[in-house]
Amino acid sequence: PYVLATLLSSLGLGTTLTFASSHWLLAWMGLEINTLAITPLMAQHHHPRAVEATTKYFLTQATAAAMILFASTTNAWMTGEWSINDLSNPIASTMFMAALALKIGLAPMHFWMPEVLQGLDLLTGLILSTWQKLAPFALIIQTAQTIDPLLLTLLGISSTLVGGWGGLNQTQLRKILAYSSIAHMGWMIIVIQYAPQLTL
Repeated sequence: PYVLATLLSSLGLGTTLTFASSHWLLAWMGLEINTLAITPLMAQHHHPRAVEATTKYFLTQATAAAMILFASTTNAWMTGEWSINDLSNPIASTMFMAALALKIGLAPMHFWMPEVLQGLDLLTGLILSTWQKLAPFALIIQTAQTIDPLLLTLLGISSTLVGGWGGLNQTQLRKILAYSSIAHMGWMIIVIQYAPQLTL
């Protein structure tokens, strides 16, 4: 119970830290705390499929975190600013959006999502597909105005198509939920450019 309480409070802390920060390093730390807190929750059943799903998830999130750190460092190097709202370098903003797309499972970086959800129990899957997406999505909302609209539209459209078509072919509930999540994320990414309040 103590371990569970610690992990769940760490999940809350990580998301809150990312929500509250206006500095890249703090936002990155929040995302990392989130990832490290959910990893033991995912692997708690010691089933080979759960361990495999956890490993896939961890490697994906670590790659995305490295990309975010690289993008923010590049932006700071080019502009001299560490503020989240000042993402003015095009290379950095594209890399940052790609990293966040990988984090929340937008197409074409969605391949880990159905596989990971398939290996988890439903409660952990629920946390993964809801709470774990709040922090990255908050960052997307904050930076949406500085990211190339064409990139956002492409990510959104491809996610809705992949989510819709991918879900048609599935017989397992968890994979259907994963593809549904990908499709909804796609719609939110499309809407975010025109009405951020509507996205919320």
